[in-house]
Amino acid sequence: MPRCAQRMKERAMAMDLAKEAPNVVTEAGFKDLIESGYHVEVVCMEDAYRKNSVWHGLWVLRAVSEEGIEKQLVTARARTSGDSIQIRKFKTVTGLVSFLIDLGFSVVAFPVYQGQRWTYTLSQSEDDTSES
Repeated sequence: MPRCAQRMKERAMAMDLAKEAPNVVTEAGFKDLIESGYHVEVVCMEDAYRKNSVWHGLWVLRAVSEEGIEKQLVTARARTSGDSIQIRKFKTVTGLVSFLIDLGFSVVAFPVYQGQRWTYTLSQSEDDTSES
């Protein structure tokens, strides 16, 4: 198969993956899910560490329904490589906290060790916005 045709086939497969990936959601869809009752689960993928005054690590977010349905947050940015779905990764606490505050959470905590998780629930009362 010619090289150009192979690239076109790979891009078409990436687009099909987007249609067949019901367990992922972009930022706009993520916010809608949270507002409709899904919980936010923050998962620490790498131990956090402090460099100067900034905490670094690797965190990913999931929206989880009461029934246990999980939707992984992904980026909406187009990739030149044809890989259209990328998990949204937060590499600093500043980015993670900013994103959570933009979702409507007024109290923010975060896991610092690989494998730890923290769950947030959006509610009407500010006192009930986070739980573990």
